[in-house]
Amino acid sequence: MVKHIVMYKLRNPADADEMIARFLSMRGKIEVLRSLDAGKNEVESARAYDVALVCEFDSLEDLSIYAEHPVHLPVKEYVHSVIEKAHSVDFIC
Repeated sequence: MVKHIVMYKLRNPADADEMIARFLSMRGKIEVLRSLDAGKNEVESARAYDVALVCEFDSLEDLSIYAEHPVHLPVKEYVHSVIEKAHSVDFIC
């Protein structure tokens, strides 16, 4: 299994709910996406980001399929329009 975790710092934190809604809209629409969770940060700190996304895939190949999937691409485009920066990690467990 592959976990794909991304943390996002938004230019405007008010965009968090819309971003999360767009992430959650992908559930059940991408066959290689085993699970998807997204949420807002609840604990303020100097190192905190605004939104996190956690996805699970069966393989790195499936992660690559997701990255270019037609359901994912408009979500990705929106995300890039509202973020200041992002950090990710992809690991096998």
